[in-house]
Amino acid sequence: MEGVVVDPGGDLDQILAAAEDAGVKLVKILLTHPHVDHAGGTADLAARLGIPIEGPQKEDQFWLDLLPEQCEMFGFPSVASFTPDRWLEDGDTVQFGHQTLEVLHCPGHTPGHVVFFHRGARLAVVGDVLFKGTIGRTDFPRGDFATLVKSIRERLFPLGDDVVFIPGHGASSTFGLERRSNPFVRNGAGR
Repeated sequence: MEGVVVDPGGDLDQILAAAEDAGVKLVKILLTHPHVDHAGGTADLAARLGIPIEGPQKEDQFWLDLLPEQCEMFGFPSVASFTPDRWLEDGDTVQFGHQTLEVLHCPGHTPGHVVFFHRGARLAVVGDVLFKGTIGRTDFPRGDFATLVKSIRERLFPLGDDVVFIPGHGASSTFGLERRSNPFVRNGAGR
């Protein structure tokens, strides 16, 4: 009954209550990327629980350094920048309890964005790379539309149409549904 928290942007009391209600011991924090809405509560939660932070990929260090400015810009409570205990690279794995997640580096929304994939459960946690019916923003510093589309088509879709994904915001979907219907990345889009 070990678990991880992915992208704790805030609402830490709710996160801790949900883990307690489920009887899960939180042992790690995983970050897909360090925009404040995904990482704002990370340092506080890590300190409260004495657990390590893993991810994202090191190209996102500049976003971590900018956390105080992000808070001010978007009206979040002030937080300090931090450095993860472990940077993640494409092909790494993250383990907790009896579970293993594969790490896929999927830049485009941010240069160091990673996705966590559980092969056995056919489940991916994709952060802000892909959403039901759309894709992540690319207008922030070092975002890139062509790179994001390439990450989705070449890194995520080959995992299989049956893979269910949990995005950073909004409803879940499957890679197959998005491959067929998402106007940004469907078969033939942009070609």
